[in-house]
Amino acid sequence: MRENIDPDRWERYMPFMIDDTVKSLHILIAPDKVLKAHARPVTAHDEQAVRELIPRMFASMYRAPGIGLAAPQVGLSLRLAVVDLMPNDKPAPIVMINPEIVGLSKELATREEGCLSLPNQYADVTRPSLVKVRFLDQSGARKEIEADGLLSACLQHEIDHLDGVLFVDHISALKRNIIMRRLAKEIRQKREDALAG
Repeated sequence: MRENIDPDRWERYMPFMIDDTVKSLHILIAPDKVLKAHARPVTAHDEQAVRELIPRMFASMYRAPGIGLAAPQVGLSLRLAVVDLMPNDKPAPIVMINPEIVGLSKELATREEGCLSLPNQYADVTRPSLVKVRFLDQSGARKEIEADGLLSACLQHEIDHLDGVLFVDHISALKRNIIMRRLAKEIRQKREDALAG
């Protein structure tokens, strides 16, 4: 997800990540098939890979810039996501390994959402206004978080990615088709401009 991030000042969102040794990952663009697949749980066998992946996911997210990124978006079908809303312009990174939603409110909230895998595309999405999520952090500790507002939407959005669901899957088929056609047109135009340049 992305909201109110200054693309020219990504470095202020994660000062300790400004390091050329932390390489960004390529973010997949819809309709890549990895984005529609159900991600597998992270296991003990993935520990080293996940430890190396987390800083690169944060670096990629901040540089994009965005406020959330799931492993399938960088081509890895693992139940792993990172989030940072930068409350008060201070880093507040959240690492969620094998997250699961354990509670949702009946009350709904609608807000505009976007996605790094659907660049420059936005739509109003209605979701439960409150969410409770259980997950493992990067140290393996079990955590639980209750959220409302933007954080609630972001957590639900990123967990959707782990189930092969994009934010456009929550809107009407007509609006989804318009967005996907517009995205395809923008990608074609960028390719043509790159070839011409």
